[in-house]
Amino acid sequence: MSVKPTKAMVLAAGLGLRMRPLTDNLPKPLVPVAGQPLLDHVLDKLAAAGVTEAVVNVHYLPDQIIDHVAMRTKPKITISDERDQVLGTGGAVVKALPLLGNEPFYHLNADTMWIDGVQPNLARLAEAFDPARMDILLLMAPTANSIGYAGCGDYAMLTDGALRRRKENQVVPFVYAGVAILSPALFKDAPSGEFSLTELFDKANEQERLFGLRMEGVWMHVGTPDAVRAAEDAFLASVA
Repeated sequence: MSVKPTKAMVLAAGLGLRMRPLTDNLPKPLVPVAGQPLLDHVLDKLAAAGVTEAVVNVHYLPDQIIDHVAMRTKPKITISDERDQVLGTGGAVVKALPLLGNEPFYHLNADTMWIDGVQPNLARLAEAFDPARMDILLLMAPTANSIGYAGCGDYAMLTDGALRRRKENQVVPFVYAGVAILSPALFKDAPSGEFSLTELFDKANEQERLFGLRMEGVWMHVGTPDAVRAAEDAFLASVA
């Protein structure tokens, strides 16, 4: 049984340190790529996927993001204000859970950017998510054709989509693209305060409830100022 999430959480609280000087006076989610802030690329894709409500968390230069999304109606934006606390990627979701409800929801990094293949990847994720088998379904980008990424990958993927975390000194073919569907059940025994979502990824992995879906299209890792130009070139070529 697949799901069709109508809610999403977008992580937009990061400091964007590696994007300096672009982020000295601008939060990373508002850095423009191909004429549009990163955050809007993400929110537009969510709207196209049928998401009606998105929770956006803020911490660094929060008022700029709050002002930017204030007029947006598709999806409707609710702000999770973390300006006075540091919650990490896991604590941020725990704080926002009352706004996200009891059904599986999309979870995206505000700085993730990708070009879809024939079928939109968010729709593919929704079709592939099986709550009976999984608590987490991650969109996995093949490292070989990703733009702006030069790491060793995050996971190996079995034929049924089950993920296996990369061991030290190992190189694996897939990197987490910053897009996922999460089940609220995942957070039942989550710690309070600051913690990383990867702790829950690892826990789900141990229980064999962590799965991945191979991205169709091209993922762009917009992590540094140089990567912005590479992402722009790829994006503009795709719409030319």
